[in-house]
Amino acid sequence: MVVGLGLSGFAAADALMQRDAVVTVVSRDRSETIDKRAQILEVLGVTVLFGDEVPAAPPEDTQLVVTSPGVPPHNAFLVAADAAGIPVWGEVELAWRMRPADGAAPWLTITGTNGKTTAVTMLESILQAAGIRAVAAGNVGTPILEAVLHPEPFEVLAVELSSFQLHWSRSLSPYASCLLNVAPDHLDWHGSYDEYRRTKGRIFEQTQVAAVYNVQDPTTEQLLMDADVVEGCRAIGFTTGTPAISMVGVVDDVLADRAFVDDRRSSAAELATIDDLTIDGVPPAPHYLADALAAAALARAYGVPPAGVQAGLRAYRPQPHRVQSVGRVGDVVYIDDSKATNTDAAMASVTAYEHIVWIAGGLLKGADVDELVRAAAPRLRAAVLLGRDREQLAQALRRHAPDVPVVDIASTETGAMATVVRAAQSHARPGDVVLLAPAAASMDMFDNYGARGDAFAAAVQGLQ
Repeated sequence: MVVGLGLSGFAAADALMQRDAVVTVVSRDRSETIDKRAQILEVLGVTVLFGDEVPAAPPEDTQLVVTSPGVPPHNAFLVAADAAGIPVWGEVELAWRMRPADGAAPWLTITGTNGKTTAVTMLESILQAAGIRAVAAGNVGTPILEAVLHPEPFEVLAVELSSFQLHWSRSLSPYASCLLNVAPDHLDWHGSYDEYRRTKGRIFEQTQVAAVYNVQDPTTEQLLMDADVVEGCRAIGFTTGTPAISMVGVVDDVLADRAFVDDRRSSAAELATIDDLTIDGVPPAPHYLADALAAAALARAYGVPPAGVQAGLRAYRPQPHRVQSVGRVGDVVYIDDSKATNTDAAMASVTAYEHIVWIAGGLLKGADVDELVRAAAPRLRAAVLLGRDREQLAQALRRHAPDVPVVDIASTETGAMATVVRAAQSHARPGDVVLLAPAAASMDMFDNYGARGDAFAAAVQGLQ
């Protein structure tokens, strides 16, 4: 039985049916897209049940339940399956077990509270620049089942894994793995921060060659120490500071490797320079630089030469809405980090630039913003606030940045973004960055963070 009919549920049902399994899909949700997927599967011989048709528990002859990543572990159907002794897998576990028996592509896996999509697509760029047939898959890019079962096999997979996907994974054994950072998130799904943190640490389990941790986030190192890796697996640190032995880091303006060179005590390999990561004249923010170092460490673990790392990082452009430059008007750069939907992600953005006009607000989901505003205060030229919970940000700004001009945009219509951007422009000075880093979800005004970022980019283009 497959739970959910999103992209992963559809892919799982299709792959299982093609291998002669008797498949039933259950879905509490319905939409035009879901109904189309159901029609395709029913033509292929899959049973699809909606709403009241969905049983309270799997039938007795069920041998496997495959769940979509967004379904929480306390879901009654999954609890009933577990109580009946029926294995419950996620689509990532299913994909791992459906790999070819011989010659399967190794996995280079990445997770983290923030930055994992940037890091995994950077890794994809590096691998491809080195002439390796590779693709980013999993929580971003190509669905993992599609990548594993591709008729023209990949040499290696760069796999982004969310905490949801890691929760349902059992037997993964990646060639190399990386945990970028850990901060509270998705606590309603996991039940507690301890459980969320423990689930993130599963990325390291059974890693074969190299487990990559963040030197500047002690939690990632502790989770690596707690993990059961394959005998001989190396711990590799990444840092935006000077690297010690078995680390990659930064020396002057050079990304340096002291982990995958013959004489690690007295020498290092140059992987790239800060200029290679500079876009539109804007040097990389510290969190962007950290993502590049993590991707470089995984690539080096797989054997990519330094020249391949540099070529891949030079060619890379940020994913939409992730610290993406969307325009320069006069001598002011406009940065779209609409993906910064929590305070931790916004913190990384607002502390990355010397002078900013900050656009923030939306659905804060009960988050405390005082620490974020306190950190941002010395850099703020002005703040422009939008969205339902903007008053909470305004109060924090009055406490911690009382001299900073604050513009309150009351309209919650999507078109209000043009007003927001014009207000930001009026306060920006030459050399400033106008930064959309909302620290909040977007659904009070927009369909998703992507739509919010698109509206920002369109408004910036309207200034030119």
